[in-house]
Amino acid sequence: MACAAVSCHAPPGPSHAAAHAEAMPPGHEIAVDVDRAELFCCVCRDQVYDRDFDAAVVLAQTAASTLPASASSSGGSRAVVAPENLRKRRRVDYRPWSPDPRERALMGSFSSPLESVPTSDLPRGLRGLNNLGNTCFMNSVLQALLHTPPLRNYFLSDRHNRYFCQKKDGVSGNVSKRNVDGALDGGHGSKNGSFCLACDMDAMFSAVFSGERMPYSPAKFLYSWWQHAANLASYEQQDAHEFFISMLDGIHEKVDKDRRRLQSQGSGDCCIAHRVFSGILRSDVMCMACGFTSTTYDPCLDISLDLEQSQRGSVKATSAKSHHSCNGEAECMNSSQNSGIPTLMGCLDRFTRPERLGSDQKLFCQQCQVSQESLKQMSIRKLPLVSCFHIKRFEHSSIRKMSRKIDRYLHFPFSLDMAPYLSSSILRRRFGNRIFPFDGDEPDASNEFSSEFELFAVVTHAGKLDAGHYVTYLRLSNQWYKCDDAWITQVNENIVRAAQGYMMFYVQKMLYYRASDKMGAS
Repeated sequence: MACAAVSCHAPPGPSHAAAHAEAMPPGHEIAVDVDRAELFCCVCRDQVYDRDFDAAVVLAQTAASTLPASASSSGGSRAVVAPENLRKRRRVDYRPWSPDPRERALMGSFSSPLESVPTSDLPRGLRGLNNLGNTCFMNSVLQALLHTPPLRNYFLSDRHNRYFCQKKDGVSGNVSKRNVDGALDGGHGSKNGSFCLACDMDAMFSAVFSGERMPYSPAKFLYSWWQHAANLASYEQQDAHEFFISMLDGIHEKVDKDRRRLQSQGSGDCCIAHRVFSGILRSDVMCMACGFTSTTYDPCLDISLDLEQSQRGSVKATSAKSHHSCNGEAECMNSSQNSGIPTLMGCLDRFTRPERLGSDQKLFCQQCQVSQESLKQMSIRKLPLVSCFHIKRFEHSSIRKMSRKIDRYLHFPFSLDMAPYLSSSILRRRFGNRIFPFDGDEPDASNEFSSEFELFAVVTHAGKLDAGHYVTYLRLSNQWYKCDDAWITQVNENIVRAAQGYMMFYVQKMLYYRASDKMGAS
């Protein structure tokens, strides 16, 4: 990298960088992209990765960030932090934790080992939940959340201690009395801090993972949720998806308020509900007249998908029969596509497909200064750690004044690659292979996460709109279990494939550390 020539590269047209490489002797094929601090191969006409060069860039940027500023009245120097968009994003290999002698002493003094349960073949933490009166909607979602890996690790590692939270609330004002499990014994239960859904989740995790096999009654959690969602406080059947969103909102409302009160402002930390389930959607609206594109970003806790239109109107029985005869997931996928059965990937394709807004939906164009017909396209800006997909099976028509349930079968894979639905992938397909800026902001946030996801929970609904039943299928230790309120049974994966999925929970296959900005000795 000794040649001082500076050349441009504008694909797919003529490239002065490629012309320079051809005109000079061998050894000029590699260039440096000064805008992105990356290596570029003029032969491949693409960026290439080199570990040594990447390390040199990081060291150079670190050295530049510590250069002394211009002499002022004190004549000293101060460290200048490099802008966020100039720092290299790096992934650090996973290193399993092992306690040091001090941590071993602390664990021995303040904890006791869980007793083994040799009488049952069920894995620890798999415990039935009693139905408290049309509460299968709550039990089905709670079973999925109790076995959501990042959420489970958060509560089992005592990141939210209900006793400390109770003491803190007791100091700040009037608080309901709690029993030994940390659940509410009484009190007025208003939104002034007298209840905490995160505390009740902590108590539930302790009870479920205690090793006890008798079904658990989440009565205290139901009571606390009623205080948060007073409009849903009844023993009538509710929607599982509505409960899921309401419960995460309740955890966020309480925990986020406490963080703002106790922590220094600007810490950037958020509640566990959003750290696990929150992603960012990108919406591009392009004017059909001038091509001006308006982009907005919206946070989301899940993605609601419409069932794609079927070509043959296949029914569930036919699809279930075909899936039972499949030998593998790829064969099942091909069978679903050939028979016209809706698939989760087809729903995602439809969700991210460009949609032309009609003449009755004209939007104001900032460049034309008049309302024009537009083209709208959704994509995923940032992937969450756990992706929840909600299938719109309940239709409510205000024109027809009727509601109905869609009983059509949906094929969902056990492994899912979300790369085709990311904003970066969609923009490359729209504008070409090389996309440099993202509206002036930092590069695609999804790059620091894996796009490969694995299915671990499926919430299903059987029955009619006003009289149905929710059941959850969980995968633990590569084995599927059916959670039907208080009853837990082991099932074959073909039973799961044939189920009528309503909510699917996928977790990332690989989780990465974010590298520290401080270059310390390793």
